[in-house]
Amino acid sequence: MTVPADQLTALVSPEVDSTPDTIDSVALARLYGEPLFDIPQDLYIPPDALEVFLEAFEGPLDLLLYLIRKQNFNVLDIPMAEVTRQYLNYVEQIRQHNLELAGEYLLMAALLIEIKSRMLLPVKKSDTGEEVEDPRAELVRRLLEYEQMKLAAQKLNTMPQLGRDFERARAFMDLNTERALPDVNAEDLRQAWLDIMKRAKLNAHHHITREQLSVRDHMTHILRRLSDVRFMEFRDLFMERVEDGDPAAVVVVHFLAMLELARETLLEITQAEPYAPIYIRLSYSSQAVA
Repeated sequence: MTVPADQLTALVSPEVDSTPDTIDSVALARLYGEPLFDIPQDLYIPPDALEVFLEAFEGPLDLLLYLIRKQNFNVLDIPMAEVTRQYLNYVEQIRQHNLELAGEYLLMAALLIEIKSRMLLPVKKSDTGEEVEDPRAELVRRLLEYEQMKLAAQKLNTMPQLGRDFERARAFMDLNTERALPDVNAEDLRQAWLDIMKRAKLNAHHHITREQLSVRDHMTHILRRLSDVRFMEFRDLFMERVEDGDPAAVVVVHFLAMLELARETLLEITQAEPYAPIYIRLSYSSQAVA
């Protein structure tokens, strides 16, 4: 039984239809849409029915370096005959399938043949007497530089890359910010004020100053006020000091001055009955003196 190559896809990728996959057993594949339950014993597959060709090399230098490293050849002492033969075999394979790709490899093949032919020629010294450079020297330099770049590229490829190994986190948030006011009440404010006053008292300083109060000056002031009137009520005598906002010490000194004048019989203090108004006037002796 011979099956054309374009019909082998039915064995690998069966089409979907309404035909049941199983009757008495599980179908292995489909052929022309029909389920196939047994593998044909006389199945013939043409040589060109399935072909896989992998371009595993990135260029002539990559292929050449692969051949050298695979067989553990010394890069500084390349066996040109064996390497050239293996290289040409690979070039012949790719030439049959991709002539454009083979062109780049053919250039390196020509260089290998040239190096090999130069190595077959007798070695002659230069005009200066120095030894002639090894024909393989330039190729070795290019191979070593390529290998360094290849290893560096492999190292970079192992590093995590954005878009390949991980993605940058992105998030969009539409936020309207508002200043939140503290949630307080009157009791909180009162407590805060008490705390402030308490701390203020801890840092307060008491300054003591000496006030210059003279009883004699107040005695003179009382005599002047009473000299223009016949008498004055006790309360009115101190009303001026209270209205002027004088401190209590001034009022006390003013009272002492009045008592001192009474002791010296310069004032007369009279009261008709208990709880009656108190009146103050100059005594007759002081009026006579005046």
